[in-house]
Amino acid sequence: MINDVKKSAEQKMGKSVEALKVDLGKVRTGRAHTGLLDHIQVDYYGSMLPLAQVANVTLADARTIGVQPWEKKMIPVVEKAIRDSDLGLNPATSGDVIRIPMPALTEERRRELTKVVHKEAENARIAVRNIRRDANEHLKKLLKDKACSEDDERHAQHDVQKLTDRFIAEIEKLLQAKEADLMAV
Repeated sequence: MINDVKKSAEQKMGKSVEALKVDLGKVRTGRAHTGLLDHIQVDYYGSMLPLAQVANVTLADARTIGVQPWEKKMIPVVEKAIRDSDLGLNPATSGDVIRIPMPALTEERRRELTKVVHKEAENARIAVRNIRRDANEHLKKLLKDKACSEDDERHAQHDVQKLTDRFIAEIEKLLQAKEADLMAV
């Protein structure tokens, strides 16, 4: 019973950290990376598909992403999907390859993105703390239902707190790395 609660809490906290990694990946630095376009959906003959399913996405160089749709008639559709996304990118087509240059970030924009990153990290911390609270409530319920002893419940709460500390430290590490990445010129 107690081990189930701890295992469940650990899995949920792990998922919160993974979600943070995905969210931080969407925050753009000056460098190009293909993961930036992962969430873009393209209208492929009436159904919305992820960009990676209708085109080959590669890095042309450190500041340019190359997108090569598998069908020539999909080029304008893919280009429009990228332009209309919330990323503020301006793709340019040359032949059958769409080039997406990454604009350099201004100091002001870097500070704004740092605030966004801090907000994302705080949301992840809150999620981890909520999981801790839920696990502790579950442990108290087990104690109340006499499914475990007070000592076992106290030890389990201590273990859940250790898990919480570990995942919050991981969130901090991700935040520090992303912040350094954003502020690097």
